[in-house]
Amino acid sequence: MLIQIGYDIELALTAPTALIYLLRVHPSREHDLQSPEQLVVQPAMPTAEYIDAYGNRCGRIQVPAGVSTVRLSNQARIYDSGLPDPYYPAAYQHAPQELPTEVLQFLLPSRYCEVDSELLAFAWAQFGQTPLGWSRVQAVCNFVHQRIRFDYANARANRSALQGFHEQTGVCRDFAHLAVTLCRCLNIPARYCTGYLGDIGIPPVPSPMDFSAWFEVYLGGQWVTFDARHNKPRIGRVLMAHGRDAGDVPITMTFGPNTLTRFGVVTDEVR
Repeated sequence: MLIQIGYDIELALTAPTALIYLLRVHPSREHDLQSPEQLVVQPAMPTAEYIDAYGNRCGRIQVPAGVSTVRLSNQARIYDSGLPDPYYPAAYQHAPQELPTEVLQFLLPSRYCEVDSELLAFAWAQFGQTPLGWSRVQAVCNFVHQRIRFDYANARANRSALQGFHEQTGVCRDFAHLAVTLCRCLNIPARYCTGYLGDIGIPPVPSPMDFSAWFEVYLGGQWVTFDARHNKPRIGRVLMAHGRDAGDVPITMTFGPNTLTRFGVVTDEVR
């Protein structure tokens, strides 16, 4: 199938700054693009793109004095298999000493994923008797899916996994942060992912389209997808970026005051 993807984002600024964005399709999916992404920056300003430490395609805009708003828009079509997220019930869970060196960082605490907290003892008490591998990660997803109540009105950009565990509310990033943290507590490498996920293959959702967050774990020698918010295989997932947590993969980041004045996302199957 083909999926139309894109966004229209505008920020109001009060001072010259650098603006960083992670809004490109991830390099691992670029070969699926049916035409190059058409990123437009208004007003036109110097930009530079680069690959960060996690392999994500990032951009930097130099916003000069006198520019009070920056608008970013993009559109593209991307090929997708149309199949649900892969299911690997026999996927092997590696012991820490067996893991590749580059994977070990995804066992460590990070800004929003407090592995070195009360969640460590909780994770082993709650999941320590579950079968290793895929079944253990699915048990984590089942728990997080029940523990957190999805509510846009309770979104907060600085909520950590431990806070989400106690507050029991949030949005997709909060589901992902808690699941990532619990997996790391159980010595399962886990990383946070962000990208497009539309209402393909499910009844339409009445809320406005947004970017989505999910997570990946390292099992059987590869990274595999899990989604604690939806807790079921989904169709049409398009990765933009992954990292230790949301702090590594902000949609946009400015180094100074800013206000989001426009935000629209498109993820539609092309019929």
